[in-house]
Amino acid sequence: MEEAALEAHPDLGLPPGRGRMRSIRRLGVSRAWVRILHPPPLPCSGTWKTAKGRGEVTARSPSAEMASMEDINLDAPMDPGFVWAGRNMLANSASVRILIKGGKVVNDDCTHEADVYIENGIIQQVGRELMIPGGAKVIDATGKLVIPGGIDTSTHFHQTFMNATCVDDFYHGTKAALVGGTTMVIGHVLPDKETSLVEAYEKCRSLADPKVCCDYSLHMGITWWAPKVKVEMETLVREKGVNSFQMFMTYKDLYMLRDSELYQVFRACKDIGAIARVHAENGELVAEGAKEALDLGITGPEGIEISRPEELEAEATHRVITIANRTHCPVYLINVSSISAGDVVAAAKMQGKVVYAETTTAHATLTGLHYYHQDWSHAAAYVTVPPLRLDTNTSTYLMSLLANDTLNIVASDHRPFTTKQKAMGKEDFTKIPHGVSGVQDRMSVIWERGVVGGKMDENRFVAVTSSNAAKIHNLYPRKGRIIPGADADVVVWDPEATKTISASTQVQGGDINLYENMRCHGVPLVTISRGRVVYENGVFMCAEGSGKFCPLRSFPDSVYKKLVQREKVLRSMTTFQSEPRLGFSLPPEAGRAAFGKSTDDQPPN
Repeated sequence: MEEAALEAHPDLGLPPGRGRMRSIRRLGVSRAWVRILHPPPLPCSGTWKTAKGRGEVTARSPSAEMASMEDINLDAPMDPGFVWAGRNMLANSASVRILIKGGKVVNDDCTHEADVYIENGIIQQVGRELMIPGGAKVIDATGKLVIPGGIDTSTHFHQTFMNATCVDDFYHGTKAALVGGTTMVIGHVLPDKETSLVEAYEKCRSLADPKVCCDYSLHMGITWWAPKVKVEMETLVREKGVNSFQMFMTYKDLYMLRDSELYQVFRACKDIGAIARVHAENGELVAEGAKEALDLGITGPEGIEISRPEELEAEATHRVITIANRTHCPVYLINVSSISAGDVVAAAKMQGKVVYAETTTAHATLTGLHYYHQDWSHAAAYVTVPPLRLDTNTSTYLMSLLANDTLNIVASDHRPFTTKQKAMGKEDFTKIPHGVSGVQDRMSVIWERGVVGGKMDENRFVAVTSSNAAKIHNLYPRKGRIIPGADADVVVWDPEATKTISASTQVQGGDINLYENMRCHGVPLVTISRGRVVYENGVFMCAEGSGKFCPLRSFPDSVYKKLVQREKVLRSMTTFQSEPRLGFSLPPEAGRAAFGKSTDDQPPN
């Protein structure tokens, strides 16, 4: 059967209407049904963009007869079951074609049985009994789940931190991600104080672009503040595809910003439509706590937990939400690690404040008891900040917050160091590099503790590992969802298969695995990135540099849409003039003072 899938691209100069049909005939497409729609309809299966609208091309005929004018039905209803679209104008036998057959497609809001057809890096069809071209690679997914590839929103590759360089570069880190079922990562750029943000960005791109195996984007760290920093933030958003900036309330004398500086960064983020990410711990008290611990002779990894109690995280979390609320800027809290900080986030959301939060795989599954292990190397391997908590209920509680959407995303915060690198802090816990591995294990560990543990279903699993990240970072539904037209970042997931995690078999860097000997249900059998099978049945097949940088657009709807509506309400309220009472006249600003604050704290009815 000869079939074809086309996308009419304005650069190819195809004319509209009958002229377009003649052009399609010259391309040798058999018996094509064409429909051009003006204006474009709502997105649906089988749509493709043209210079003036959106249409569909469906090839059905098994014959090689050239399409005649009678074959053109401009008024025919769409038939999504037989329609597919592609980025390549000429779909031919040389194109990459994959059919995932017999599985259950899982998105964040529904699960249904369907086949998935992929061509030229794009999901072309999702449904039953699909009509596809010949020569497609068929992947049998019977009894398996077909899920969107994971998106890890916090990774650190080829990064120097606390006088040590992470052992994973962009090649090995993204390779480990793909093996674990993650098809996109977002890394970090952390410029030194008083240095250019744009130059740091360009340096990171030069390291990443030749190495990455999967798609990636970048967060930009704001480690100091001056008017020229705001100018560079605008440049990064407008020209470089950055839409998120990360700040630290800890790491005194290194990355920490004062409250007044946070206020200015939030205002800048709001103006340019960026996401304000914050690591919330009281940096001043953390520094004092570390001094006190050392004075008491506490030098081991347990000093991390002792000097950074959860009340310091909760206080900083409340403070930064307050600052963000005063500037009407959404805030995104990273590495939420404690019950009390989670409660602060939950309370803020209940009050209608625009707050997003992520935790990490380690915080949602492990405890701080490891810091008291008699083997120093074992204890040091778990050093991260905020620290893992001693309360054994904390990880269960954080998993519950992931399940009920108080916490939106789970990331790996992958920053691996070797035992030798950690040993720089052998005599002083403040010199142990902060960081753990996890980009490879994130998906399986969360499935085991979240889904198998009864905290969430498969749809919520997809939400916290992929879809929510895509929505918040303005990638949705291009990523994070299995629908026609989306990027073909897909994982065939076996919920019944098991694996035992071990450092001896891991792809990611580091000589210790935090989840050593953990038996996990839920294993990625096949990982498809950019429409290519890159991992199948234990075999990795992807060259370095095959991934691409994904520019992120500003003003993501899921983050800013609520604020836009809220500001409209605020503006209408500030024009309200109260009637004078008892002979007194109210000052012009009375309406603003009376109504502005309360509507920030409570959503309007």
